[in-house]
Amino acid sequence: MPISKRPAMLVLADGTVFAGTAFGADGEAVGEVVFNTSLSGYQEIITDPSYRGQIVTMTAPQIGNCGVNPEDVESSRPWIEGLVVKECSPLPSNWRAKQSLDAYLKEWNVVGIEGLDTRALTKHIRDSGAQEGVISTVDLDAKRLAAKAKASPGLVGRDLVRDVTCDKPYSWTEEPWGTALESVKTRPQVIVYDFGVKRNILRCLVGVGCHVRVVPATTPASDVLELKPDGVVLSNGPGDPAAVKYAIDTVREFVGRVPLFGICLGQQLLGLALGGTTSKLKFGHHGGNQPVLDLATQQVTITSQNHGFAVDLDSFGSDVEATHVNLNDRTLEGLRHKKLPIFAVQYHPEASPGPHDAGYLFRRFVEMMNA
Repeated sequence: MPISKRPAMLVLADGTVFAGTAFGADGEAVGEVVFNTSLSGYQEIITDPSYRGQIVTMTAPQIGNCGVNPEDVESSRPWIEGLVVKECSPLPSNWRAKQSLDAYLKEWNVVGIEGLDTRALTKHIRDSGAQEGVISTVDLDAKRLAAKAKASPGLVGRDLVRDVTCDKPYSWTEEPWGTALESVKTRPQVIVYDFGVKRNILRCLVGVGCHVRVVPATTPASDVLELKPDGVVLSNGPGDPAAVKYAIDTVREFVGRVPLFGICLGQQLLGLALGGTTSKLKFGHHGGNQPVLDLATQQVTITSQNHGFAVDLDSFGSDVEATHVNLNDRTLEGLRHKKLPIFAVQYHPEASPGPHDAGYLFRRFVEMMNA
């Protein structure tokens, strides 16, 4: 069934207006407007908890042509505040599809807008920086919407981890799709802190032979240490890392007592726990084509990324060193402790959506625990 053409409007905090038509749910969505350069994987993006508080603009010209299925979600529900696309395909064409993107967003009350110039919007964000915006299908007064956008609190100083973390601990046993499990003599016991964890991180850990237990973000370090884990993974998640003070204090208690592997927000929290600082990026890194240089090998990896904050490259003492940098803007993409079994990356080695260049990092974590 074709999507009905309902008028909609996207207005940024600086007053820039984009008119289009609605898909998904009716209503209003308020959040930081960012763009994602991935050509595919919109379902994984929509359900990534790291997008809590954000309206996502897809730069690919058509979104939704593969529909939606229950296997490709990265969490239990969509977390984006709203979705902006050039064209939403009304007729999904994929044998795995169970429903259309339009129907899926309606089901979860997510507002979408299409038919606007997403290239112009992306260029504006790159020039002016990510900023708050409003998508509305119920109020088409640009001045009122701009005022709502300006009144939005933004991401700086907000702890959004509490919104997305699990309520209670659980075990994870599902393995990666279409890959053979690695043969291991013993299964390392790994605790994953859920700051907004993507399911494929858990699958990848199982895939390299780990026994995986997930705990809420507020779990005290003492509770985890009592379990005598072989390692702790600090997951991805949304918002400002400096605002998640309880997590920083928890991570600090683990330093020197258990091997640590940080991913995305996990790197930022680890960086802060080790004495570094973080700052907001102009428009963030969101997409599946970010080039990252390994400083040790000088090899370049194409990575999947989703973050609006970064650890400041020169904010550490002599015990911590940079391992990877982003070749687009030279921001820090990886770090390690010189004396302790601790490392982290700012990008997504679980690559959901791809690419898969960085999957070796899960094996590196296992090797570090075994050592």
